[in-house]
Amino acid sequence: MADSMAELRKRRDAASDVDLVELRLDSVPDPDVQAALNGRRCPVIITCRSIRDGGLFRGSEEERRQLLLEAVNSGADYVDMEWNRGFESVVTKRGGRNVVLSMHDFQGVPHDLHDQYRTMQTMGAAVVKVAVTATRLCDLLPLLEIGQTTTDQDRAVVIGMGAPGLASRILASRFGSSWTYAGNAAPGQVDIDQMLEDFRYKNLTSNTEVFGVVGNPISHSISPALHNASFSEQQRDAVYLPLEAYDVADFVHFAKALSIKGASITAPFKQAMLKQVKKTDSVAKLIGAVNTIRAESDCWSGINTDAEGFLAPLKRRIQLKGLRASVLGAGGAARAVTVALSQAGAIVSVHARRLDKAKAVASLGKAVARPWPPLPKTWDLLVNATPVGTFPNVDKTPMERDDLDGRLVYDLVYNPTQTRLMKDASQQGCDVLGGLEMLVAQAQVQAEWWTGAKPNPIVMEQAAMKALEWTVRDS
Repeated sequence: MADSMAELRKRRDAASDVDLVELRLDSVPDPDVQAALNGRRCPVIITCRSIRDGGLFRGSEEERRQLLLEAVNSGADYVDMEWNRGFESVVTKRGGRNVVLSMHDFQGVPHDLHDQYRTMQTMGAAVVKVAVTATRLCDLLPLLEIGQTTTDQDRAVVIGMGAPGLASRILASRFGSSWTYAGNAAPGQVDIDQMLEDFRYKNLTSNTEVFGVVGNPISHSISPALHNASFSEQQRDAVYLPLEAYDVADFVHFAKALSIKGASITAPFKQAMLKQVKKTDSVAKLIGAVNTIRAESDCWSGINTDAEGFLAPLKRRIQLKGLRASVLGAGGAARAVTVALSQAGAIVSVHARRLDKAKAVASLGKAVARPWPPLPKTWDLLVNATPVGTFPNVDKTPMERDDLDGRLVYDLVYNPTQTRLMKDASQQGCDVLGGLEMLVAQAQVQAEWWTGAKPNPIVMEQAAMKALEWTVRDS
């Protein structure tokens, strides 16, 4: 997409490592078919979508029709035409050659999707494209069924738009799609560099193992960068996806259909997922949550790597036995931290704005619940187990600077790598530790548990830093 034909051509010619470029003529005020086609370096799809079909074209329907017909007659490699907008005669006249017959539903998944698809297939277009809006992972299952019944002769592209639809874009071949789209022209599209570098799209095969991180929302997670970099370094035929689920049942049903091998579990599903696993470790039972699962022959097994990941960088810096530790928060992270510190011999207090919630967390270990915030001179170690200060709210902090008078402040927030809490603590003379080291440490444990191969922590850390730089750049 672009705001002029000159810019559209420039972007067309700058596209690298792609097999096909879609040119959205509806995005420019001066659409020119000949200019779009002349001098092209790779095949193109000409698209001019009306406003009622989710596009930007503001001219008349007849003007739009003439642009598309000109594209067909001028030798465009493909021309995208909506199936219910009166182009049947064009498709028939050309015998379907070079025509992408498309259907978009920006509201959800139509109940008669299969019937619509079958009707579109009978029209004989070169490619039939179906794009629906996914609000949950299981919205992709009708697309999976369509793709699995599509033959080489009946070429199709099936897409779930929106964050829950990402798996249909990355695992295009598994969904039976002839191609997938990358860029920023539709909801849920993935950046080209991320598609090729992080997800290694062109290396994925029908045998690729699928892993992922399950949460809602999940688009902010940098875990895919860590695990995909590790898989690449190990030359493992595996991919790790962000999986935005509606609830735990939504993920479990979807995971079975796609034969997902394992997953990281994050907010808000850690505690609910514990009820879905048949085998788990003592730490997860004590914390009351799992953050990692893997598929066994007939069930899910789960563990919690948060406690181990939390302790690994901390033990390298401070002696924990007898240490006074104050934990901020009462969510899943606070539960893991409280258990880990208690088992390591620290004297733990839990602080939350609601004392009843703090008491519930404190009861998991040898800890006590105290009022919010911690009083001065009552702690050696302060752990922020709340999301306060996370990007983009980088100016927020859970504690005022003048109250930071202990030895070490450990902020589990990893984006940004230097939070306001950490900066304030440093100015007050405290040592500081950020959440990125914990993220990498717990991810190492996850990966080894899934695959049996020990990942390289340096590779993971470098991938995490790069992903965080991308987050800041794109903001």
